[in-house]
Amino acid sequence: MKVWQHFRTITRHRHKVIVGCAKCGILWQGLLHDLSKYSPTEFIPGAKYYLGTRSPNEAEREAQGYSLAWMHHKGRNRHHFEYWFDYNRKTKRMEPVKMPARYVAEMFCDRMAASKVYQGKDYRQDSALIYFQNSRARKNGMFHPETEQKLGELLTILAEKGEKEACREVRKLVKNGY
Repeated sequence: MKVWQHFRTITRHRHKVIVGCAKCGILWQGLLHDLSKYSPTEFIPGAKYYLGTRSPNEAEREAQGYSLAWMHHKGRNRHHFEYWFDYNRKTKRMEPVKMPARYVAEMFCDRMAASKVYQGKDYRQDSALIYFQNSRARKNGMFHPETEQKLGELLTILAEKGEKEACREVRKLVKNGY
């Protein structure tokens, strides 16, 4: 049963991302979004640790101490800020790199879709913003400052003015950069 539920959840999520990406002018990225979730490395643990209300990666992490599915996923999907870490020769540390605008746009669509799928009937247009504001990644400085600022701006527009206006701003971002 968990296999079918996991498949339905990731497919519903992908479809919502595709719709969001189409509204934001990046349909092709939407069509390619999260295809790695159907690979055995991600799908099998996803089904095994399926929760329905949050990412199975969290449950895998609790059980194993790490999530192999997540490490596989973030290394193949550029709409995750975790993909954008590189070695800084000056500081000799791994640091966040500014994400290209088109991947910030896809990350916006991903977060909006995830909020819709996981919150269901409780979804509100400020849901993705609240999740972002409460994230450990923000609190721990894991985003590149400009990427964090731009995503926050887009999610604030979504929360305050709605999806249509937010997607209009995302299209501008893709066209003009940040």
